[in-house]
Amino acid sequence: MPCVSRRRCSKPSCNGTAVSTLTYVYADSTAVLGPLATYAEPHCYDLCQMHSERLTAPKGWEIVRITPDPDALKPSSDDLEALANAVREAARPRYEPGAPLPTEVPAGSVEVARKGHLRVLASVDDAPAPLQDPIDFWDDGRDFDD
Repeated sequence: MPCVSRRRCSKPSCNGTAVSTLTYVYADSTAVLGPLATYAEPHCYDLCQMHSERLTAPKGWEIVRITPDPDALKPSSDDLEALANAVREAARPRYEPGAPLPTEVPAGSVEVARKGHLRVLASVDDAPAPLQDPIDFWDDGRDFDD
């Protein structure tokens, strides 16, 4: 069974599960309380339901409570269609029918180097001349017994 970590309320001695995130805009003397952030931020405070409801701000400060529409949080038909299109795109072959497979060397090309799964292809016209056979290169016509 996988271990699921839950974010806890930032208030000391509270073990409640965090449901909202509090942050401050010091320049505007504003505290912003909104839905739980996607990930824990170092300068924000995660609060449980009870502490979110009881939150007060210092004198002269304003609290902005952001409560998203619950229907807006549900996946829309556009979201589902975008997901379906992404799945279709990922399943589509990466090459055109009739084109050489990625493992084949295209006509008019030659493989000149390879390292792991990477390879260097060159046009037949631009390909380097093949190396001379090392035995022929060092053979000066003499026998080794001479």
